[in-house]
Order: sequence, then structure tokens, then C-alpha cells
Amino acid sequence: MKLTKKLILSITMLASTLLSFSQDGESVAPLVTDRPDATEASSTVGKGILQFETGGLYESFEENNIRFENYTFNTMLIRYGILDNVELRLGWDFVEGVTKVNGNKLDNVTSGLSPLLLGMKIDIAEEKGCMPEIALIGHVFPVFSASADYRPEYTGVDFRLSLSHTLSEKSSLGYNIGAEWGNDSPEATAIYTLAYGYSISDKFGMYAELYGDFPEDNSANHYWDAGMTYLVSNDLQLDAYVGTSITEGQDLLLGMGVSYRIRKNK
Repeated sequence: MKLTKKLILSITMLASTLLSFSQDGESVAPLVTDRPDATEASSTVGKGILQFETGGLYESFEENNIRFENYTFNTMLIRYGILDNVELRLGWDFVEGVTKVNGNKLDNVTSGLSPLLLGMKIDIAEEKGCMPEIALIGHVFPVFSASADYRPEYTGVDFRLSLSHTLSEKSSLGYNIGAEWGNDSPEATAIYTLAYGYSISDKFGMYAELYGDFPEDNSANHYWDAGMTYLVSNDLQLDAYVGTSITEGQDLLLGMGVSYRIRKNK
């Protein structure tokens, strides 16, 4: 598929560019990202730190010989630490939707920018014994910021608590609980995520995750995904993942991305 090849090529070129500028930075801890899983990290980037997290994904769903395909390009999330425990967040996606009937592509292709993500993450508590590390995250998605094809009727809002436990030197457990309003409905939707992460080595990591939502006026949706990360340097990470839905709605999810941190002391 031409769009899939374009997506992979774009991310590969971006990663190559960042790699040429990256440094090992062994004196500082590796960056912690909010991608590729749906579980947001329970820590902020730190004061004066600028972090870029981007990638692309493909998802499909087929029902009654009608196949829906979505290509999301440049899933950019920009995080900047204004305090040691507070970060500002800015994100925007470019999406293209394709419909196929019996394998034939229809002309009603949708494309454009999704609503802008504006938000904040605040560290609440550090991990201590059986008590998890906790952060509070909130976002707003203004209607006017979206392209016509992806402009919702209502301004979207979400918030969540992000929590994590260190299980061992190589493994951890992270989970989010919260709620969101949007997607052309004024009704609230409860959201959850649960992710297990394991460090294969200093460079390679892997994770497996369950996540989903409980809309007030519709049936629940549940998904799983799993993926790997590769730490090129302490300031540069690559990732790839695959997933699908447990309930109906998604036959296949494929994605890959790159995250890069700019430290104030560089």
C-alpha cells in the first residue's frame, strides 16, 4: 500500500535525522515517553525539558464486505516542563480515511487534521513502598482547530490519573483511569488502560497492554496491543507495535514512531 510505505519512509527519515544529532548522554537517565502504548506515563519530563513524540499508525475494520481504513500521520505530541512537576502538552494528528467495498476503493476519502490537543500533566506523588507513582493529566480538544472532515460537534475534554508500580529492576506496571467527553456526543465515557513493561536489555524494551472505554449510551470497547522500544541514546527512542480489538471495531492496528528529548544543559 502506497500510504503505508509513505508512512514508514517518513518515520524512518525523521529517526535518521534525529539520530545524526543525538548523543549518548550517559550521565542522565533515559527519556520516559507517553508512547507507543495508550497508557500515559506517570511522570513529567522535568523543568526546561522539551520532548517530541511522533509516529504513524494504520488501523482497519471490515464488516459486511465494507472495509474502513485509517492512516494517521505525524501523531505529534510536544511536551515541555515548566516546573519540575508540571509539563505543558500540545498535539495534533493528520488523518486520512479510506472506505473499500468488495476491495474497491470509494471516492469519499476523508483527510485532514484532528482537533488540537492542549493539556497539562502534574506529578502528584512519588512511588513509596506499595503506593504507586501518580500523575494527573488533562486535555481539551477545541472544535475550531480541526479540519472539516474531522471537526466534531462538541469540544472534547479528557482527564485521567496515571499510576505506576516498579515490580523489579526489569519490569513495571502502569495503569490509567479517567473519563472523556467528545466524539460528537455530550455523554461521558469512562476510560482505562493497563500495561506491563519489561526491559529485555539496556536498549530493548517490550510491553503488553489492555485498554478500553465505557460510554454512557453505548456498549463498552476493549482492545489490546503489544510492542517494542529501542533506546538509540538516552535522548532518542524508536518504537513499533501491533494490536486489535477484543470487542468489535478494529481488526488490525499497526504503528511505529520516534521520541526525542532536548535537554536544557545540552
